[in-house]
Amino acid sequence: MNAEVTQPPNAPVVPDLQTGLEILARLPLGNPRQAQNELNRFFDSLVHTPLRADDYLDLLENSREPLCFVEEELARHYVNKPLPLGDTEEECFQRVIATWQKAASAYAHCARLADAADDGEPPLHSALVLHRCIYYTGMVIVEHHRARRELPRGLWLELHAHYARAEDFGVNTQAVPDALDPLERSTNCAAAYLSLLFSELASPYSLSIRDQSLVRSWANSWSPLVSLHAAEPGEPLPTFVIDLKQDVGLRATADCLQTEQLRRLDTSRLALQMNHIRQQLRQKVSPAQIGLGEACSAGQCKRLLEHLAIPWLQARAPRKFRRHATSGISRVCVGFAAIHFCISGKEFVQPEKTERLFAFPQLADPTQQLQVVQDQLDFSVDQWEVVNHSASGFRLMRSIAGKKMAHGQLLATCPHNSELFILAQATWLMQERGGGLIAGIAALPGIPQAVLARPVIRGGAPSEIYSRAFMLPAVPVIGAEQSLVIPQGWYRQGRIVEIYTDAAWCVELSQVLDDGPDFERVSFVTA
Repeated sequence: MNAEVTQPPNAPVVPDLQTGLEILARLPLGNPRQAQNELNRFFDSLVHTPLRADDYLDLLENSREPLCFVEEELARHYVNKPLPLGDTEEECFQRVIATWQKAASAYAHCARLADAADDGEPPLHSALVLHRCIYYTGMVIVEHHRARRELPRGLWLELHAHYARAEDFGVNTQAVPDALDPLERSTNCAAAYLSLLFSELASPYSLSIRDQSLVRSWANSWSPLVSLHAAEPGEPLPTFVIDLKQDVGLRATADCLQTEQLRRLDTSRLALQMNHIRQQLRQKVSPAQIGLGEACSAGQCKRLLEHLAIPWLQARAPRKFRRHATSGISRVCVGFAAIHFCISGKEFVQPEKTERLFAFPQLADPTQQLQVVQDQLDFSVDQWEVVNHSASGFRLMRSIAGKKMAHGQLLATCPHNSELFILAQATWLMQERGGGLIAGIAALPGIPQAVLARPVIRGGAPSEIYSRAFMLPAVPVIGAEQSLVIPQGWYRQGRIVEIYTDAAWCVELSQVLDDGPDFERVSFVTA
């Protein structure tokens, strides 16, 4: 739904530059929602009663820092939340998108006023205004990536048009100041445009929010290393190109019939930079020392650089497993309790009588069989349509009805061609414009066994009652070792965990193999 964020007729009038600066200085940043409303009224006022172009631009530039602060605060309500969003989260998402669009429209309006004045404005003004149009239109793309939402139709065309205009004016590489850059570096229209293209190439719906943020930071830093050139008829082209007349980012060259509106990328300097950084990481240089960020580990950087190398350097990645178009229905359940029930086919019961009584004090007789009605625990499964599958997983889709799903979450799925539930992880997740969900599901290796588990404290005593967990056998044909799936936060290297199947036995945790927001898959040895 589209949130009504302003009432233009009630927008305060900004009669001059000084009044506008005072309005911005009084913004209640401690109340982001109210501050956003006032910023929207501020933009509406400038559009309805514009000042002369220079003052208009000064006010827009002064609004940048408070606007970005407010939008980031409000984005916390929907970023990293399971899909589909709740009503409050959805409203907040729509409000943030609408405000970014207002800012982009205000800069475009300012540019039109400057054009109409025809007062020989310096190239810096054209470059700056068009950079801001690209930046704010790009923030609409960023918010859709962070909320895992399909982009609205026409958004890439709008972005292409801003960049094409910068080319037409000859200011696409003109340096402009950027007060939002943490290192106070200048930027330009081409760099801002390319950073968005590379963020899209990174397959953001497959990345965690933390990884998305790191990718955007690298794209911003390294986009000046990439150059854009018009495609000449008959010249060899890279695997992917930009078509300024198509509503997509980069597209396969093989799909383009004309070269008139094509732009090709030269990524040779970017390749040298990425190879150099990977070499430094192999030499144990810290990520912070080589400008990758203060809050990222060497392992995270190595994994992300490997993920980015193929798309960013314009190579077509061969599929590890061939995909097959399929039709059918897969059953999917989420949540440790529901997954444990689907895998085991029975209710979870503490094995010791005393611990059952401790966990469920409402049972007067500790020998009484624990009976829990299935629908009380909501162990329902959702029906997902299978789009395609490979040896490693599935592409599924469903309507908006059903349980929420988070990116990276553990789930159990009963494939369309099987009667058994297997463990899997949601590795790609996006909500379509119509509200339905599309998910890429990667199967965890092996047929799972539902078990009970609990950490053991020093001295050999169990620290708590049993929780649900899963055992996965070794699968030598794909090099997968035996593993244990435990709740998120349990893992400590060398930690002893007691497993209960028919009897209790102990294992020592070795290393994390996979993880997500609600689970860790770890290797182990018998203790």
